[in-house]
Amino acid sequence: MTELLTAVSIMFIVAGPFLLVANRFDLPTVPLLVLAGIVAGFGLDAFGIDEALTLELAQYGIALLVFAFGVEIDISAVRMVIVDSEIAALAQVLVVGSLGFGLGVLLGVPPREAIFFGAAAALSSTIVGTALLQTEINTNLIHGRLARSIHFSQDLLAILFVLVLSVGTLDPGPVATVIGYGLALLVAAVLVNRFLFGAIGRLADDSDELMVLGVVSLLALFVGAAEYAGISIAVGAFAAGLAVRHDPVEYLGLFNGLESIKDFFVAIFFLTIGALVVLPFVDVGWTDSVEKLLLAGGLVLLTVVVKPAITTAILVSRGYETRSATLASLSSDQVSEFALIIAIEALILGLLTQSVFDAIIFAAAVTMVVSSFTQRYDERIYRALNDFGVLSANHEKIDELSDVPAELSDHVIIVGYGRHGRKLIEACEDADRQYVVIENDPAHREAVVTECRNYVFGDAMERYGWEKARVDDARIIVSTVDSDAVSRRLLSFEFDADITLRASDRTIALELLEAGALYVSQSDVLAGQQLVSQIRRLLDGEWTPAELRDEHLAELNSHSHSDS
Repeated sequence: MTELLTAVSIMFIVAGPFLLVANRFDLPTVPLLVLAGIVAGFGLDAFGIDEALTLELAQYGIALLVFAFGVEIDISAVRMVIVDSEIAALAQVLVVGSLGFGLGVLLGVPPREAIFFGAAAALSSTIVGTALLQTEINTNLIHGRLARSIHFSQDLLAILFVLVLSVGTLDPGPVATVIGYGLALLVAAVLVNRFLFGAIGRLADDSDELMVLGVVSLLALFVGAAEYAGISIAVGAFAAGLAVRHDPVEYLGLFNGLESIKDFFVAIFFLTIGALVVLPFVDVGWTDSVEKLLLAGGLVLLTVVVKPAITTAILVSRGYETRSATLASLSSDQVSEFALIIAIEALILGLLTQSVFDAIIFAAAVTMVVSSFTQRYDERIYRALNDFGVLSANHEKIDELSDVPAELSDHVIIVGYGRHGRKLIEACEDADRQYVVIENDPAHREAVVTECRNYVFGDAMERYGWEKARVDDARIIVSTVDSDAVSRRLLSFEFDADITLRASDRTIALELLEAGALYVSQSDVLAGQQLVSQIRRLLDGEWTPAELRDEHLAELNSHSHSDS
């Protein structure tokens, strides 16, 4: 225990200055955490802390990160893209995994070890991919949803791999037993989520501390059950995350508390990856360094270039627009933490040599650093590929799912079918004004089809969706999406119709107005005006305090339902 605390202390002491630099110069934190881990590795060696302890720390850190990812999974939010994501995830595993296996054998890796090399190439990181895409996921952009569901599907495949690996044999009897244990944990998690989690909330009686304690107890219970069954604790941790009901509104305090815990273990994860890196030509000799670099370089090439290309091709073939497909695929350009769990367990079981393990760790560190930059500049990457003619347009999905009359004119185009979009549609229908809704969130598809007269399911960042919405004949465009990138993109189209936008920041609102927007809705200004109006009505005797409170509760409940 003392050595474990020493290792963690060294890592965070070293990480401090790196994080200050990242914050000061607005740099991605992932590369600096990995770099800090590499530096901390020298400190661990100086204190005599061996690799076995670092591997153990990595196992627990990854398991807890997998738990955090499981907590954030909302099946209802990905159910509309789950078929496409399953196909993309399966194709990644089969095609990229086979290429990784073949490349490993070509580079002299024994076939048994080349299987793990292929797994590292095929599986993508839920933590890196979804963390970098959190804004897109929170704002319901389709490529964020696709990316998350692809990671979820891959994790299920990875869990199957981990379960089989934990047996140590391919004998059908033991394999079927551990798979049964794993499925039992996942089924138990779903049952707890549906039938018992609400009871935990009621017993906690609105106490955030008790809710966090209850969820930590669930984690301990599932991890303990996994260890008792003789399977990886990562499987138990993932199941525990699924057992937590994804409702950040109802359990706001709980999710805030878990977010802090997740941030701690995210840092531990990247620091540990850096500490496990064996630097070529520094820690090992020339011959070993060349071998490791060849293996790691091949793995990086497959992960950063080949895998996103295959994913893009699959999603385009399923009818998604090239932009959504490309941005979703760029979230898969890193080695998965599940692949690292597999590699660590294989190393411990003697199924993987130190040389191949070091190459996988080195490639993981490199791809996670690269991924932080590709996500930051994903839009530029897409535009560059599009300008060079690498990507071909595909509008099949838009044509299939949209419904706009050919004779429509003088209409309102509303971007987004969230709370603000619904209110605008109600106003249009009250005024008998024609409108078209542009939406790309699959979770809203059924509601849009049922409740809206005219609609386009497409990417507002691409021109084709606007052509379907008959923008040349539109009277006004109203964007309800609080995204600076979306707002600036709409202004760049130079439509004849007036454009009203939404911004959360006053400075951005002023910039959008100067760039040509007719009006920019700014949340703080509107909230202040609404507060003044309500207080005035209370002081003038139009409302009693009880009526004001009831009205506010009704409004909050209405917003909660429309946002879900």
